[in-house]
Amino acid sequence: MADASLFQQVLDFRNRADPYPLFARLRAEPVVPEADGSFVVTRYREIVSLLHDPRMSSDMRNRAERFEEGQDEEHDEVPGLPPTFLRRDPPDHDRLRRLAMRHFGPPHTPGLVSGLEGRLRGIVTSLLDGVVGRDRIDTVDDIAYPFPVAVICELLGVPPEDEPRFRGWVDAVVSSMLITTAEQQRARREAVEALREYLGALVAVRRDTPGTDLLSGFATDDGPDHWADDGELLATAALLLVAGHETTVNLIANGMLTLLRHPTALDRLRSEPDFAIRMVEELLRYEPPIQIVSWRTPLEDVEVAGVPIPAGVPVMLLLASGNRDPAHIDDPDRFDPDRPAIEHLGFGGGIHYCFGAPLARLETQIVLTELARRLERPRLVVDPPPYRPSPVLRGPRHVLVDIDKVLPAAST
Repeated sequence: MADASLFQQVLDFRNRADPYPLFARLRAEPVVPEADGSFVVTRYREIVSLLHDPRMSSDMRNRAERFEEGQDEEHDEVPGLPPTFLRRDPPDHDRLRRLAMRHFGPPHTPGLVSGLEGRLRGIVTSLLDGVVGRDRIDTVDDIAYPFPVAVICELLGVPPEDEPRFRGWVDAVVSSMLITTAEQQRARREAVEALREYLGALVAVRRDTPGTDLLSGFATDDGPDHWADDGELLATAALLLVAGHETTVNLIANGMLTLLRHPTALDRLRSEPDFAIRMVEELLRYEPPIQIVSWRTPLEDVEVAGVPIPAGVPVMLLLASGNRDPAHIDDPDRFDPDRPAIEHLGFGGGIHYCFGAPLARLETQIVLTELARRLERPRLVVDPPPYRPSPVLRGPRHVLVDIDKVLPAAST
């Protein structure tokens, strides 16, 4: 059997805790061909160029015939439903994104995210109050997971008490991204079917009795753009439910782990309120929650850094590698929120730039600041911690922390 390529080693779960040395070796070449005919792009400049190149398609249906087998199972975020706007090209991408954005952000709802700050702080306070009296907490299970789940449920109009139902479905979808077994494919299909039925029932209720949530807005939208069918609406709702908390869970978990490994930054976060802004930007560069974009395909033959890439072949963009490209940023393996400029690929780029970036930033700034302020003398129990399966949405499954106590909110 041939030795595994460097990219295959990145996908290997045994390297999940620290893929960065492999990324550094991959960056010896800006574009790396894989044995199956696909290409891996490793450096910041080339990744940014392709993220903005209209010749690069996000629609899996534009792949060459030899790459079609199993592609829906391996790459689509919600197989069994129509492609979401993440997997569409203009003009369909633009129409679907406008339909979603009309109910989430500017120009139609410009104050939605900023207006959530008080509510976000209240949720974090409640979660931390819930672990008062304990000397060990899991910052993932106790804080990083339930916080963004509560937020996205409230925004979408999904009953929070249903979280145990959809948690398993979401895990089945996320864990099988890019690497799948036959068992994972079966679990993924079953999960998506259940998720589709569940969201479909909620949308039907909102059509009859709409509220102020996103599902109500989607179900009753009478704007200039229109859903082609309920499949498009449900695919968008499923995407927001999954991506609306999965990426933020990893960003918060990666952030707390990074701060515990860098106690000076943790101390500054306690005493300098504005430090959270730059700290989160550096975190998005240093430990991004989305590490790989795996669904780009050239619509025509292109040349990248002198390497010809044929039309129709898969192209993997290694965002996490680009973030640590020494040609882009000095001393890239050092966590340094005081860098004079922090440009990163933590939210991707181009027309597919992360839809929920403003909310994810605000959530992470608030929760990491409150964890720093209220946890007295936090110490990592296990380092490295256990990681979740996905190489695409990478983050620790648990981050166990010993503490002297949880300070009351009033004293912070």
